[in-house]
Amino acid sequence: MRRIRTRLPGFLANWQRRLTSIEQYVLTRTLRAVGGALAVISAVIMLIDFVEISRDIGGRVDVSAIGLIGLMLMKSPAVILQLLPFVFLFGVLAAFIGLNRRSELIAMRAAGVSAWRFIFPAAGAAFIIGILTITILNPFASWLDGQYQRSSDALLESREGLNTEPAAVWLRQGDGRTQVVITAEERDADSSLLRNVSMFVYATGDDGRRAFQRRIEAETARLVPGAWELTNAREAAAGEQAVTYATLSIRSNLTLDKAFEGYEPPRSTPFWRLPGLISTIESAGFSATQYRLRLHELLATPLMFAAMSVLAAAFSLRLMRLGDMPLMVVSAVGLGFVFYFVSALMRALGESEVLPPFAAAWIPPLLVVLSAFTLLCYTEDG
Repeated sequence: MRRIRTRLPGFLANWQRRLTSIEQYVLTRTLRAVGGALAVISAVIMLIDFVEISRDIGGRVDVSAIGLIGLMLMKSPAVILQLLPFVFLFGVLAAFIGLNRRSELIAMRAAGVSAWRFIFPAAGAAFIIGILTITILNPFASWLDGQYQRSSDALLESREGLNTEPAAVWLRQGDGRTQVVITAEERDADSSLLRNVSMFVYATGDDGRRAFQRRIEAETARLVPGAWELTNAREAAAGEQAVTYATLSIRSNLTLDKAFEGYEPPRSTPFWRLPGLISTIESAGFSATQYRLRLHELLATPLMFAAMSVLAAAFSLRLMRLGDMPLMVVSAVGLGFVFYFVSALMRALGESEVLPPFAAAWIPPLLVVLSAFTLLCYTEDG
Protein backbone atom coordinates (compact mmCIF):
# COMPACT_ATOMS: atom_id res chain seq x y z
CA MET A 1 0.00 0.00 0.00
CA ARG A 2 2.87 2.39 0.79
CA ARG A 3 4.45 1.60 -2.57
CA ILE A 4 1.20 2.51 -4.34
CA ARG A 5 1.03 5.82 -2.48
CA THR A 6 4.57 6.75 -3.49
CA ARG A 7 4.19 5.85 -7.14
CA LEU A 8 0.80 7.41 -7.83
CA PRO A 9 1.83 11.10 -7.53
CA GLY A 10 4.68 10.62 -10.01
CA PHE A 11 2.38 8.76 -12.38
CA LEU A 12 -0.23 11.51 -12.18
CA ALA A 13 2.39 14.20 -12.85
CA ASN A 14 3.74 12.38 -15.92
CA TRP A 15 0.23 11.74 -17.18
CA GLN A 16 -0.73 15.40 -16.76
CA ARG A 17 2.36 16.60 -18.66
CA ARG A 18 1.35 14.46 -21.63
CA LEU A 19 -2.07 16.14 -21.92
CA THR A 20 -2.58 19.06 -24.26
CA SER A 21 -3.91 22.38 -23.00
CA ILE A 22 -7.41 21.54 -24.26
CA GLU A 23 -7.41 18.18 -22.53
CA GLN A 24 -6.11 19.73 -19.30
CA TYR A 25 -8.81 22.39 -19.45
CA VAL A 26 -11.59 19.81 -19.93
CA LEU A 27 -10.10 17.62 -17.21
CA THR A 28 -9.93 20.53 -14.77
CA ARG A 29 -13.54 21.51 -15.41
CA THR A 30 -14.60 17.88 -15.04
CA LEU A 31 -12.83 17.41 -11.71
CA ARG A 32 -14.38 20.62 -10.37
CA ALA A 33 -17.85 19.46 -11.38
CA VAL A 34 -17.25 16.03 -9.85
CA GLY A 35 -16.13 17.72 -6.63
CA GLY A 36 -19.31 19.78 -6.59
CA ALA A 37 -21.46 16.71 -7.18
CA LEU A 38 -19.61 14.92 -4.39
CA ALA A 39 -20.27 17.81 -2.00
CA VAL A 40 -24.00 17.88 -2.81
CA ILE A 41 -24.49 14.10 -2.59
CA SER A 42 -22.43 13.89 0.60
CA ALA A 43 -24.51 16.63 2.22
CA VAL A 44 -27.75 14.84 1.31
CA ILE A 45 -26.48 11.50 2.60
CA MET A 46 -25.24 12.97 5.89
CA LEU A 47 -28.57 14.75 6.41
CA ILE A 48 -30.50 11.52 5.81
CA ASP A 49 -28.16 9.55 8.08
CA PHE A 50 -28.46 12.16 10.83
CA VAL A 51 -32.26 11.99 10.73
CA GLU A 52 -32.19 8.19 10.68
CA ILE A 53 -29.73 7.93 13.57
CA SER A 54 -31.68 10.51 15.58
CA ARG A 55 -34.84 8.46 15.13
CA ASP A 56 -33.40 4.96 15.64
CA ILE A 57 -30.79 5.62 18.34
CA GLY A 58 -31.56 9.09 19.67
CA GLY A 59 -35.19 8.08 20.21
CA ARG A 60 -34.18 5.09 22.36
CA VAL A 61 -31.03 6.32 24.11
CA ASP A 62 -30.20 9.69 25.66
CA VAL A 63 -27.50 10.93 23.26
CA SER A 64 -26.37 14.51 22.79
CA ALA A 65 -26.42 16.25 19.40
CA ILE A 66 -22.62 16.05 19.28
CA GLY A 67 -22.82 12.29 19.82
CA LEU A 68 -25.36 11.94 17.02
CA ILE A 69 -23.14 13.95 14.69
CA GLY A 70 -20.20 11.71 15.59
CA LEU A 71 -22.25 8.61 14.76
CA MET A 72 -23.30 10.20 11.49
CA LEU A 73 -19.67 10.95 10.55
CA MET A 74 -18.78 7.32 11.20
CA LYS A 75 -21.66 5.91 9.16
CA SER A 76 -21.87 8.26 6.17
CA PRO A 77 -18.46 7.65 4.46
CA ALA A 78 -19.31 4.02 3.64
CA VAL A 79 -22.63 5.09 2.10
CA ILE A 80 -20.97 7.90 0.14
CA LEU A 81 -18.47 5.47 -1.37
CA GLN A 82 -21.32 3.26 -2.54
CA LEU A 83 -22.84 6.20 -4.44
CA LEU A 84 -19.62 7.45 -6.01
CA PRO A 85 -20.62 6.10 -9.46
CA PHE A 86 -23.50 8.59 -9.41
CA VAL A 87 -21.07 11.33 -8.37
CA PHE A 88 -19.11 10.74 -11.57
CA LEU A 89 -22.29 10.43 -13.63
CA PHE A 90 -23.75 13.74 -12.40
CA GLY A 91 -20.41 15.56 -12.21
CA VAL A 92 -19.20 14.68 -15.71
CA LEU A 93 -22.68 15.33 -17.10
CA ALA A 94 -22.74 18.81 -15.53
CA ALA A 95 -19.21 19.59 -16.74
CA PHE A 96 -19.82 18.66 -20.36
CA ILE A 97 -23.24 20.32 -20.46
CA GLY A 98 -21.56 23.51 -19.24
CA LEU A 99 -18.93 23.23 -21.97
CA ASN A 100 -21.65 22.58 -24.52
CA ARG A 101 -23.78 25.51 -23.36
CA ARG A 102 -20.84 27.91 -23.76
CA SER A 103 -20.16 26.43 -27.24
CA GLU A 104 -16.68 25.34 -26.12
CA LEU A 105 -17.28 21.77 -27.27
CA ILE A 106 -18.41 23.10 -30.64
CA ALA A 107 -15.21 25.12 -30.98
CA MET A 108 -13.05 22.15 -30.00
CA ARG A 109 -14.71 19.83 -32.47
CA ALA A 110 -14.66 22.49 -35.20
CA ALA A 111 -10.90 22.75 -34.65
CA GLY A 112 -10.60 19.05 -35.42
CA VAL A 113 -10.34 17.80 -31.83
CA SER A 114 -11.98 14.39 -31.56
CA ALA A 115 -14.34 13.75 -28.69
CA TRP A 116 -12.23 10.76 -27.75
CA ARG A 117 -9.33 13.08 -26.87
CA PHE A 118 -11.13 15.11 -24.20
CA ILE A 119 -13.32 12.28 -22.88
CA PHE A 120 -10.59 9.77 -22.13
CA PRO A 121 -8.58 12.04 -19.78
CA ALA A 122 -11.72 12.39 -17.64
CA ALA A 123 -12.27 8.64 -17.81
CA GLY A 124 -8.62 8.02 -16.93
CA ALA A 125 -8.88 10.35 -13.93
CA ALA A 126 -12.02 8.51 -12.82
CA PHE A 127 -10.17 5.19 -13.14
CA ILE A 128 -7.26 6.46 -11.01
CA ILE A 129 -9.67 7.84 -8.41
CA GLY A 130 -11.30 4.41 -8.36
CA ILE A 131 -7.95 2.81 -7.53
CA LEU A 132 -7.39 5.32 -4.73
CA THR A 133 -10.92 4.64 -3.49
CA ILE A 134 -10.46 0.91 -3.03
CA THR A 135 -6.89 1.08 -1.71
CA ILE A 136 -7.09 4.08 0.64
CA LEU A 137 -10.61 5.41 1.11
CA ASN A 138 -12.33 2.04 1.44
CA PRO A 139 -10.18 0.80 4.37
CA PHE A 140 -10.77 4.09 6.19
CA ALA A 141 -14.53 4.09 5.51
CA SER A 142 -14.78 0.40 6.51
CA TRP A 143 -13.00 1.13 9.77
CA LEU A 144 -15.39 4.01 10.48
CA ASP A 145 -18.38 1.80 9.66
CA GLY A 146 -17.12 -0.83 12.10
CA GLN A 147 -16.70 1.86 14.74
CA TYR A 148 -20.27 2.98 14.10
CA GLN A 149 -21.60 -0.55 14.52
CA ARG A 150 -19.74 -1.04 17.79
CA SER A 151 -20.68 2.40 19.16
CA SER A 152 -24.35 2.04 18.29
CA ASP A 153 -24.47 -1.47 19.78
CA ALA A 154 -22.79 -0.23 22.97
CA LEU A 155 -25.32 2.61 23.29
CA LEU A 156 -28.28 0.31 22.79
CA GLU A 157 -26.89 -2.26 25.23
CA SER A 158 -26.53 0.40 27.91
CA ARG A 159 -30.27 1.06 28.00
CA GLU A 160 -31.99 0.49 31.32
CA GLY A 161 -33.86 -2.78 31.57
CA LEU A 162 -31.81 -4.45 28.85
CA ASN A 163 -31.78 -8.22 29.15
CA THR A 164 -28.23 -9.15 30.18
CA GLU A 165 -28.69 -12.92 30.34
CA PRO A 166 -25.72 -14.76 28.82
CA ALA A 167 -26.27 -15.72 25.22
CA ALA A 168 -25.44 -19.11 23.78
CA VAL A 169 -22.07 -19.42 22.07
CA TRP A 170 -21.70 -20.97 18.64
CA LEU A 171 -18.28 -21.64 17.08
CA ARG A 172 -16.96 -23.63 14.18
CA GLN A 173 -13.52 -24.93 13.31
CA GLY A 174 -12.19 -27.24 10.68
CA ASP A 175 -9.70 -28.17 8.04
CA GLY A 176 -9.78 -30.22 4.88
CA ARG A 177 -10.66 -33.44 6.72
CA THR A 178 -12.73 -32.54 9.79
CA GLN A 179 -15.35 -29.95 10.73
CA VAL A 180 -16.37 -29.31 14.34
CA VAL A 181 -19.44 -27.34 15.39
CA ILE A 182 -19.17 -26.12 18.99
CA THR A 183 -22.03 -24.79 21.10
CA ALA A 184 -22.07 -23.76 24.76
CA GLU A 185 -24.74 -22.39 27.06
CA GLU A 186 -22.52 -19.60 28.32
CA ARG A 187 -19.03 -18.18 28.28
CA ASP A 188 -17.22 -16.63 31.21
CA ALA A 189 -16.74 -12.91 30.74
CA ASP A 190 -13.29 -11.96 29.39
CA SER A 191 -12.28 -15.61 29.33
CA SER A 192 -11.94 -18.51 26.89
CA LEU A 193 -13.80 -20.85 29.27
CA LEU A 194 -17.09 -22.30 27.99
CA ARG A 195 -19.66 -24.10 30.15
CA ASN A 196 -22.06 -26.93 29.23
CA VAL A 197 -20.38 -27.58 25.91
CA SER A 198 -21.45 -29.79 23.01
CA MET A 199 -19.19 -30.59 20.06
CA PHE A 200 -20.43 -32.18 16.84
CA VAL A 201 -17.61 -33.67 14.77
CA TYR A 202 -18.06 -34.24 11.02
CA ALA A 203 -15.67 -36.00 8.65
CA THR A 204 -15.21 -34.48 5.18
CA GLY A 205 -15.05 -36.99 2.34
CA ASP A 206 -13.13 -36.73 -0.92
CA ASP A 207 -16.28 -35.46 -2.65
CA GLY A 208 -16.60 -32.61 -0.13
CA ARG A 209 -19.62 -34.06 1.64
CA ARG A 210 -19.65 -34.17 5.43
CA ALA A 211 -20.76 -37.17 7.48
CA PHE A 212 -21.50 -37.12 11.21
CA GLN A 213 -18.74 -38.86 13.12
CA ARG A 214 -19.16 -38.27 16.86
CA ARG A 215 -20.56 -36.01 19.56
CA ILE A 216 -18.74 -34.77 22.64
CA GLU A 217 -20.37 -33.19 25.66
CA ALA A 218 -18.35 -31.60 28.46
CA GLU A 219 -18.92 -29.61 31.60
CA THR A 220 -16.32 -27.02 30.62
CA ALA A 221 -14.04 -26.34 27.67
CA ARG A 222 -11.09 -23.98 27.66
CA LEU A 223 -9.30 -22.86 24.50
CA VAL A 224 -5.52 -23.09 24.80
CA PRO A 225 -2.99 -22.71 21.97
CA GLY A 226 -3.66 -25.57 19.57
CA ALA A 227 -6.40 -27.40 21.49
CA TRP A 228 -9.60 -27.41 23.53
CA GLU A 229 -9.12 -28.73 27.07
CA LEU A 230 -12.37 -30.45 28.19
CA THR A 231 -13.36 -31.56 31.69
CA ASN A 232 -15.94 -34.20 32.61
CA ALA A 233 -16.38 -35.08 28.95
CA ARG A 234 -18.62 -37.73 27.41
CA GLU A 235 -17.95 -38.91 23.86
CA ALA A 236 -20.38 -40.91 21.73
CA ALA A 237 -19.74 -42.09 18.16
CA ALA A 238 -22.47 -43.21 15.80
CA GLY A 239 -23.57 -46.76 16.72
CA GLU A 240 -21.10 -47.07 19.62
CA GLN A 241 -21.37 -46.87 23.39
CA ALA A 242 -20.52 -43.57 25.06
CA VAL A 243 -17.15 -43.14 26.76
CA THR A 244 -16.47 -40.73 29.63
CA TYR A 245 -13.25 -38.83 30.34
CA ALA A 246 -12.18 -36.77 33.30
CA THR A 247 -10.15 -34.60 30.89
CA LEU A 248 -9.98 -34.67 27.14
CA SER A 249 -7.98 -32.66 24.61
CA ILE A 250 -9.36 -31.81 21.15
CA ARG A 251 -7.11 -30.27 18.51
CA SER A 252 -8.09 -26.79 17.37
CA ASN A 253 -6.86 -24.29 14.80
CA LEU A 254 -8.68 -21.40 16.49
CA THR A 255 -6.76 -18.65 18.24
CA LEU A 256 -7.70 -16.71 21.34
CA ASP A 257 -7.91 -13.39 19.53
CA LYS A 258 -10.10 -14.69 16.69
CA ALA A 259 -12.26 -17.46 18.14
CA PHE A 260 -14.83 -15.23 19.88
CA GLU A 261 -14.43 -12.12 17.77
CA GLY A 262 -16.82 -13.07 14.99
CA TYR A 263 -16.61 -12.02 11.38
CA GLU A 264 -17.18 -8.45 10.31
CA PRO A 265 -19.93 -7.92 7.73
CA PRO A 266 -18.62 -7.55 4.17
CA ARG A 267 -19.28 -3.79 4.04
CA SER A 268 -17.21 -3.23 7.20
CA THR A 269 -14.28 -5.33 5.99
CA PRO A 270 -11.40 -3.31 4.47
CA PHE A 271 -10.22 -4.17 0.99
CA TRP A 272 -6.80 -5.37 2.15
CA ARG A 273 -8.30 -7.81 4.69
CA LEU A 274 -10.79 -9.47 2.36
CA PRO A 275 -8.46 -12.10 0.77
CA GLY A 276 -7.18 -13.33 4.14
CA LEU A 277 -10.65 -13.31 5.68
CA ILE A 278 -12.04 -15.30 2.75
CA SER A 279 -9.36 -17.94 3.27
CA THR A 280 -10.07 -18.07 7.01
CA ILE A 281 -13.83 -18.41 6.55
CA GLU A 282 -13.53 -21.15 3.94
CA SER A 283 -11.00 -23.08 6.03
CA ALA A 284 -13.53 -23.08 8.87
CA GLY A 285 -16.15 -24.60 6.59
CA PHE A 286 -18.30 -21.53 6.06
CA SER A 287 -19.37 -20.04 2.76
CA ALA A 288 -17.45 -16.88 1.86
CA THR A 289 -19.67 -15.99 -1.11
CA GLN A 290 -20.66 -12.55 0.20
CA TYR A 291 -17.03 -11.67 0.94
CA ARG A 292 -15.88 -12.83 -2.50
CA LEU A 293 -18.65 -10.79 -4.05
CA ARG A 294 -17.56 -7.74 -2.07
CA LEU A 295 -13.94 -8.23 -3.16
CA HIS A 296 -14.87 -8.41 -6.84
CA GLU A 297 -17.18 -5.40 -6.51
CA LEU A 298 -14.29 -3.38 -5.13
CA LEU A 299 -11.95 -4.59 -7.88
CA ALA A 300 -14.54 -3.51 -10.47
CA THR A 301 -14.90 -0.03 -8.92
CA PRO A 302 -12.30 1.78 -11.12
CA LEU A 303 -13.92 0.38 -14.26
CA MET A 304 -17.37 1.47 -13.05
CA PHE A 305 -16.16 5.03 -12.35
CA ALA A 306 -14.54 5.32 -15.78
CA ALA A 307 -17.58 3.84 -17.52
CA MET A 308 -19.96 6.25 -15.79
CA SER A 309 -17.77 9.15 -16.89
CA VAL A 310 -17.76 8.04 -20.53
CA LEU A 311 -21.52 7.43 -20.40
CA ALA A 312 -22.23 10.91 -19.03
CA ALA A 313 -19.93 12.57 -21.58
CA ALA A 314 -21.47 10.66 -24.47
CA PHE A 315 -24.97 11.85 -23.54
CA SER A 316 -23.88 15.51 -23.36
CA LEU A 317 -22.10 15.81 -26.72
CA ARG A 318 -25.24 16.59 -28.70
CA LEU A 319 -25.48 20.23 -29.80
CA MET A 320 -27.56 22.54 -27.61
CA ARG A 321 -29.22 24.18 -30.62
CA LEU A 322 -30.83 20.89 -31.62
CA GLY A 323 -33.14 21.33 -28.66
CA ASP A 324 -33.22 17.82 -27.20
CA MET A 325 -30.47 18.24 -24.59
CA PRO A 326 -32.97 17.99 -21.65
CA LEU A 327 -34.15 14.67 -23.03
CA MET A 328 -30.55 13.45 -23.27
CA VAL A 329 -29.85 14.51 -19.68
CA VAL A 330 -32.96 12.74 -18.39
CA SER A 331 -32.01 9.69 -20.43
CA ALA A 332 -28.48 9.66 -18.94
CA VAL A 333 -29.79 9.94 -15.38
CA GLY A 334 -32.46 7.31 -16.02
CA LEU A 335 -29.94 4.93 -17.56
CA GLY A 336 -27.67 5.46 -14.56
CA PHE A 337 -30.44 4.41 -12.20
CA VAL A 338 -31.22 1.42 -14.43
CA PHE A 339 -27.62 0.27 -14.06
CA TYR A 340 -27.90 0.82 -10.30
CA PHE A 341 -30.88 -1.53 -10.11
CA VAL A 342 -29.08 -4.00 -12.35
CA SER A 343 -26.16 -3.90 -9.91
CA ALA A 344 -28.54 -4.54 -6.99
CA LEU A 345 -30.10 -7.44 -8.88
CA MET A 346 -26.71 -8.93 -9.71
CA ARG A 347 -25.66 -8.55 -6.09
CA ALA A 348 -28.75 -10.40 -4.91
CA LEU A 349 -28.14 -13.19 -7.42
CA GLY A 350 -24.52 -13.39 -6.33
CA GLU A 351 -25.34 -13.54 -2.62
CA SER A 352 -27.86 -16.31 -3.26
CA GLU A 353 -25.20 -18.16 -5.32
CA VAL A 354 -27.34 -18.16 -8.44
CA LEU A 355 -24.44 -16.41 -10.19
CA PRO A 356 -20.74 -16.77 -9.36
CA PRO A 357 -19.40 -13.76 -7.40
CA PHE A 358 -17.08 -12.86 -10.27
CA ALA A 359 -19.94 -12.64 -12.79
CA ALA A 360 -22.30 -10.84 -10.41
CA ALA A 361 -19.71 -8.15 -9.68
CA TRP A 362 -18.33 -7.58 -13.18
CA ILE A 363 -21.49 -7.77 -15.32
CA PRO A 364 -22.85 -4.30 -14.30
CA PRO A 365 -19.65 -2.30 -15.07
CA LEU A 366 -19.16 -4.21 -18.32
CA LEU A 367 -22.73 -3.35 -19.34
CA VAL A 368 -22.04 0.32 -18.57
CA VAL A 369 -18.81 0.21 -20.60
CA LEU A 370 -20.50 -1.38 -23.61
CA SER A 371 -23.43 1.05 -23.47
CA ALA A 372 -21.13 4.08 -23.10
CA PHE A 373 -18.84 3.11 -25.97
CA THR A 374 -21.78 2.20 -28.20
CA LEU A 375 -23.39 5.59 -27.64
CA LEU A 376 -20.06 7.42 -28.01
CA CYS A 377 -19.25 5.67 -31.28
CA TYR A 378 -22.73 6.45 -32.59
CA THR A 379 -22.48 10.12 -31.56
CA GLU A 380 -18.91 10.73 -32.70
CA ASP A 381 -18.48 8.46 -35.72
CA GLY A 382 -22.09 8.02 -36.81
